[in-house]
Amino acid sequence: MHDTDGTHTRRFGLPTATALVMGNIIGGGIFLLPASVAPFGTVSLLAFGVLTVGAIALALVFGRLAERHPRTGGPYVYAREAFGDFAGFLSAWSFWTMTWVSNAALAVAGVGYFHVLTGGGSKSQDLLVALAMLWLPALANLAGTRWVGAVQMISTVMKFVPLLFVAVIGLFFFDPGNLGSFTAGDGNWTGGLTASAAILLYSYVGVESAAMSAGEVRDPERNVGRASVLGTIGAAVVYLLGTLSVFGSVPHDKLVTSTAPFSDAVNVMFGGEWGGTLIAACAVISIVGALNGWTLMSAQAPYAAAKDGLFPAVFAKKRRGVPTFGVLTATVLATLLTVFNYTTGVAGVFEILVLITTFSATVPYLLAAAAQMYFLLTGRRDKVRPARFTRDMVLALGAFAFSFWLVAGAGYAAVYQGVLFLFTGIIVYVWLAARRPAGEAAGTAEAAGEAVATVPAAGTAEAAEAAEPAEPAEPVKR
Repeated sequence: MHDTDGTHTRRFGLPTATALVMGNIIGGGIFLLPASVAPFGTVSLLAFGVLTVGAIALALVFGRLAERHPRTGGPYVYAREAFGDFAGFLSAWSFWTMTWVSNAALAVAGVGYFHVLTGGGSKSQDLLVALAMLWLPALANLAGTRWVGAVQMISTVMKFVPLLFVAVIGLFFFDPGNLGSFTAGDGNWTGGLTASAAILLYSYVGVESAAMSAGEVRDPERNVGRASVLGTIGAAVVYLLGTLSVFGSVPHDKLVTSTAPFSDAVNVMFGGEWGGTLIAACAVISIVGALNGWTLMSAQAPYAAAKDGLFPAVFAKKRRGVPTFGVLTATVLATLLTVFNYTTGVAGVFEILVLITTFSATVPYLLAAAAQMYFLLTGRRDKVRPARFTRDMVLALGAFAFSFWLVAGAGYAAVYQGVLFLFTGIIVYVWLAARRPAGEAAGTAEAAGEAVATVPAAGTAEAAEAAEPAEPAEPVKR
């Protein structure tokens, strides 16, 4: 959609962009993660604190990068501008993989809370519920970005208020005797910290949501960074207090086997089943709302890459502001993965999918942090105030180290499966590169190199002007 003067209509203001970030971060993961990390002991609470610091650093880095390149695509755009087509493709492919695997994980998490409402069901019924959770948000996306924004605002409010209520009220029912030991198993707290952090990262995936949809955000140079930080901090408050309340109200031996820990916590606080049923309803709404936002995210990275010839061209087609083919493809892949997991009877489906998501998310995070360091080191140093350069470099180094640490914590199985997904994309890249006209790839790379070489410091007036040469040679039609 365009305004009467032919310019692109940006549909997301700061409140909607913040809701997109917070809604994507506070998805279904928080409702199941306390039980997933309980076996590691209360060291997982420390992991949550460390993750919060890392997530805020990432949010600040994405905000600074968006000032230079306020385009749809986020991490993909930054990696390509800094390191060329192949790095951009790997970022887009990995992020795309992460989104539809994450959607499958969200659907699995939603089934557990749906059981609280319905009293359980057969495996075939569980599969139908999971598929409904995938396809209803997809239909909302196909209706257009106005619907995506509206659904995101409503679902974010409906899940934030009850979660915050449980997080605060639960502190009055806190019993230290329910916490269990600080570490579990062999007592290695550093191993438990890293392993639980790898699972908990899933709860912070989404910090890049505003940057990924920068093309739909009004005044993205300012609002992407603000929305990223505000959404991350808001989610962190709910996460830390909520997890602490669940750990302190539900006995540890019950928590490690729980499929709906927040519902169990409310039942302990108020007795009976009504409180748990209410929280379960909020969890289902939260998961559907998160799937609404993540379905849009699943189409944005391949859309941006397709505009540059690095994804099949069909991914670049939009209808009502939404890349429809990307939405449909990601939903179909998440459906196939969900069906596979339910029909094969794999144990610990949620944890497996979460760890694959963790690894896939860290690839674009690492490349984005590295791109920020590259821009800082190769920019016009005379335009960079020393204090700002130092601050931005420290944040970029911290974000890179944080993401690298999470790769190590994901575990061999998750890294192995994640690498398989990542390397499969190389075949796609080779096929696309071979089909591009001779000289086009070299011309694009040269243009990108020239643009990077003249990138000024973030925060200057020249930064916005320098973003224009970094666009592809062919005008982007939104």
